[in-house]
Amino acid sequence: MVTTVQAAERMVDVPQLADPSKVAPKDARELSRLFFEQLAVVEEGTPEHQYARNTLIEMNMSLVRFAAARFRSRGAEEMEDIVQVGMIGLIKAIDRFEISREVEFTSFAVPYIVGEIKRFFRDTSWAVHVPRRLQEARVQLARAMEELGTRLGRMPTTKELSELMCLSEDEVVEARLAANGYRSASLDAAINGSEEGENALADFIGDEDAALGLVEDLHALGPIIAELDERDRNIIHWRFVEELTQAQIGERLGVSQMHVSRLLTRLLTRMREGMLSTS
Repeated sequence: MVTTVQAAERMVDVPQLADPSKVAPKDARELSRLFFEQLAVVEEGTPEHQYARNTLIEMNMSLVRFAAARFRSRGAEEMEDIVQVGMIGLIKAIDRFEISREVEFTSFAVPYIVGEIKRFFRDTSWAVHVPRRLQEARVQLARAMEELGTRLGRMPTTKELSELMCLSEDEVVEARLAANGYRSASLDAAINGSEEGENALADFIGDEDAALGLVEDLHALGPIIAELDERDRNIIHWRFVEELTQAQIGERLGVSQMHVSRLLTRLLTRMREGMLSTS
């Protein structure tokens, strides 16, 4: 176990960098070793440990950009997410790296960064299942659209894309349709242009109406109620339409509340059996 005195003796004199993110990758390799030596001897949670760790993160951001570059076909908007996810991989690599292994930190960190990015795609990509050939075609399509868009200064046509991609126009159309399954829209996504202001996407999507089941039940009950005599129909009407209590119904019929309860039980059983027999 390293004592405080021993740690002080082994303390590495690390430089104070004004902006670690601007350190060239070549210089970052040598400086990273110094900062990892510092991390190995200072106590976690101290200002010295925090400075060394934060400097390592900022100084090695170029590794994240390098790893993220291979996914540039995903588009500028998604590249921001990719870099953020890659930073998580970098931080994990810094926290798990041991200077005693005598391995270059870059060789150790890149698999962590790439692995984190791939895990991000595995967990978030393709809202619906799409065949692998179409997944690959989507990536090829994105590159072709970027290249032709830059060259032509406009959105390329399907024919132009098919010529560049060496695919038929039907296959290009299919790849475009497949791209729609890559990212799903939130039901809370705002829809602009409404006369009543801003609405959510969910406001325009139909849903099952629970009242439809009630309509079906009422249609099925119609013939059954029609077969009841006048008194029984009145009891049903008073209880479930006028919402009278059993005591109030008893007063109208001149019978006890207990008798009304037995009548209702008998009527409801009869109607329930009639409903089940017609279902």
